Amino acid sequence: MLMRGSQAVDSRTKMVIQEIMTEGVVTSAADTEVVEVAGMMRDHNVGSVVIVDDSARPIAMVTDRDLAISVLADSAKSNEPVANHCTKPIVCGEPEMELEEAAALMVKNGIRRLPVVSDKKLVGIVALDDIAIRTGDLEVAKQMTQQVTEAALPEYYFQDRD
Repeated sequence: MLMRGSQAVDSRTKMVIQEIMTEGVVTSAADTEVVEVAGMMRDHNVGSVVIVDDSARPIAMVTDRDLAISVLADSAKSNEPVANHCTKPIVCGEPEMELEEAAALMVKNGIRRLPVVSDKKLVGIVALDDIAIRTGDLEVAKQMTQQVTEAALPEYYFQDRD
């Protein structure tokens, strides 16, 4: 038996991402200036902001890494719309998706954060670290993180090294 909160849980029970997702997702409109989105990340202590349309449907995501690479490193103007620096299309999960399925989706797409959508509306977000921590297996967590990093940076991991 495992403990989930103060309740004992049968280890054969599959955990779904709704159980571990963060519900308070930081969001922004696509026309928000990059500098404002960076400030949102700082103020909320998050590494990503989900870009939503007028109906609160997620349409893209921007991460602190996106801002560092496509704004700072390329000397882009800080008043540019964040839409110019987002990751699109966005990959999303559903609240009832099992942790293993969510982790596989994240590894396949080389992403560390998975917005959670129900009826086309953003209801939460789950990070790869959240899933890794819930597995309780440090080796699995390391393996998942390495697989996502390799998928996100193939030019680094798959180049010829003399």
